[in-house]
Order: sequence, then structure tokens, then C-alpha cells
Amino acid sequence: MIEPVKPPKSLMSAAGRAIGDFSMIREGDRVLLGLSGGKDSLSLLHVLIALQKKAPIRFELAAATVDPQAPDFDPSPLKAYMAELGVPYFYESQAIVEQAKKTLQEGDSFCAFCSRMRRGILYRTARENGYNVLALAQHLDDAAETFLMSTFFGGKLRTMQAHYLNDKGDIRVIRPFTYARERQTAAFAKNSELPVIPENCPACFGMPTERMHMKTLLAELEKDNSKVFSSILTALKPLLRAGVPG
Repeated sequence: MIEPVKPPKSLMSAAGRAIGDFSMIREGDRVLLGLSGGKDSLSLLHVLIALQKKAPIRFELAAATVDPQAPDFDPSPLKAYMAELGVPYFYESQAIVEQAKKTLQEGDSFCAFCSRMRRGILYRTARENGYNVLALAQHLDDAAETFLMSTFFGGKLRTMQAHYLNDKGDIRVIRPFTYARERQTAAFAKNSELPVIPENCPACFGMPTERMHMKTLLAELEKDNSKVFSSILTALKPLLRAGVPG
């Protein structure tokens, strides 16, 4: 067995505030973490383990990985790591890449297809094993980028919700890193030598995307205004809160 890594106070504080503000984890919840193997989901794994030990409420924690069977992406080393941590773990392998090649038409988004497929598999895994909450590791940078993409290209004021009920109404989806920055998870993963799986999104290797353009734009803005993400978070609060289950 290996001991979980203690996350830095700043990351724990960001996650704790978001969980409290949006009422994400409740007494008796059974939480399933979507573990891709990237820096963000591995960081959230250790944050949730630490919170489980110190939180005033009791909740169960497990993790699930979806292997899309891409030639350049192999999350299987996570199996041994999770066994050593002693966290209940589910590994689902499905030929998502091959399905996409057969299904998608020219111009369709592989990333959107893969995301839908993976989310569906995570929902199924949660249902089959009695987990009522699905935790995802998107952070404030992701929310800001999504907001700008939706505004610029979709003409809608939308972003990732911090806490919502899925369409079937049986699983709550939470994003405990809603207040956390990507640089925080990157630093934690690097300093703690977490076993990050490289090339986390096999569809987009080396390809410029709208999201990358937004990331670059925000980075340039932050150079001149260190409070830009704080301002964005304030503006996004109503959108993040929309749909929080009672």
C-alpha cells in the first residue's frame, strides 16, 4: 500500500470552498471520480481522499477510468496505482476511437463524441455500482475558456455548471475544482510526482483548437491584469450556480 499525497492548503481550500458554496457533497453520498489520469483528475483524487478524512460529513469515494482504446493513450498503469492506494476502482475499456471513425461525418467534433461516450460510460458505472455523485476535475480555467467559446462562437452566456443533476435525474455531477486554477493542479502533480498519464486527449494531438485559442487569450490578458480570473469568477457565479439540486 502507498500513502495518499497531502495536497497543498491552497488547493484544499479552493476545493473546500467550492464544495461548501455549491453544496456538492452531502452526508452519506457515494462519490465516483472520473479519473482520466491527467494532472487535474489525479489532483482531485488526492484532494477528495484528504477531505474524506477530515470533512464533518461522511461520504464514500471510488474512481473510474474510461480507456477509449487509442494507440497513443494507455491509462492501464492506473490499475496498479489505485490498488496500492486502496481506493475502489473501476476500469472500463471501450473502442471509442474506432466507433468515432465509423460514426462521425466530416466536420463533426471527435472531442464532443468522445466526451459524450465517456460520460455515458461513467454514468453507467455509477448506476451499476450504487454511486449517486459523479465528480469531474474541470477547474476555473476550463470554465472561463468554455464561457468565452460559448460567447464568441455560440452567442450564448453559458459555462460548465459547478453542480447539477443529470438528464435522467439519478446522478448529481459535481466539479470541486470550480474555484481552482490549472496552475495549482499542475504544480501539485509535478511536485508530488503523481503518475500522470501523458497525452490525455488523443484526438487533439498537435491540433490548434478553439479552446487553446481561448487559453492563449486568457493568458495574455492575465499578464496585464492579475485579477482577470477573479473578475471572471465573479461574473460566472450565477451561471455556475444554475441548476444546483436542492
